[in-house]
Amino acid sequence: MTYTIPDNTRIGHVHLKVADLERSLAFYCDLLGFTLITTYGKDAAFISAGGYHHHIGLNTWYSKNAPPAPARSAGLFHTAILYPTRQDLSVAFRRLVEAKYPITGASDHGVSEAIYLNDPDQNGVELYWDRPREEWPQKPDGSIEMYTHPLDLEALLRLSA
Repeated sequence: MTYTIPDNTRIGHVHLKVADLERSLAFYCDLLGFTLITTYGKDAAFISAGGYHHHIGLNTWYSKNAPPAPARSAGLFHTAILYPTRQDLSVAFRRLVEAKYPITGASDHGVSEAIYLNDPDQNGVELYWDRPREEWPQKPDGSIEMYTHPLDLEALLRLSA
């Protein structure tokens, strides 16, 4: 019998190796708006949205002052941060625009809309919202039809104007 993971299983948090903890806290807390929950000595911090114990762990245990991992190597492609609504994604995108923070891409995937960027350690970050499930495009066989089309960034920005 094939085992299938339970339907309500979620990925609870990501823990990232960073070179400079304060620089990472400035990005994730000051720019993206996460809240610092606690620190673990001077080398690790745990941050969250909504008071959860942590959505993101940041540490310098093996990476203090280290260069970013090579782009063409095995490892984490990106951390995806799911916003509750398109309006919330718009506000986050506006904050990036106002801070002149560079983005690396923006896509409409049919099931979701996403903004891509890198954190200060060049870890990929996806900021996105999911469309309601009943709006997800489907193939003729009923499976989900995901795609990558350009995202209308001006329309997204207008939501938070």
